[in-house]
Amino acid sequence: MSTSEKNTSTTAKILYRPVGLISSVVAGVVAGQIFKQVWKHAAPGDDADAPKALESEYDLREILIAATVQGAIFALVKALVSRGGAKAFERWTGEWPGS
Repeated sequence: MSTSEKNTSTTAKILYRPVGLISSVVAGVVAGQIFKQVWKHAAPGDDADAPKALESEYDLREILIAATVQGAIFALVKALVSRGGAKAFERWTGEWPGS
């Protein structure tokens, strides 16, 4: 274990589960809204919605670009929200909720 790792009790892990679950849902909603705005401003043409994999009018390249951008935004927002929630939990309880 490195010096930067923090000890976590089983109680802290259990108490953090509802916080982590709620923050994950919030992160998903926020990430979805951010992606919609990014795609609306970045996509060519008038279509504000990102292409879906089963929509035949889009070529594979455009679908893969949309999926990559969406995945990157979701991962970034989830990491920020998870880390912020863990830090807030640590401030409130004095224990780090991670493993």
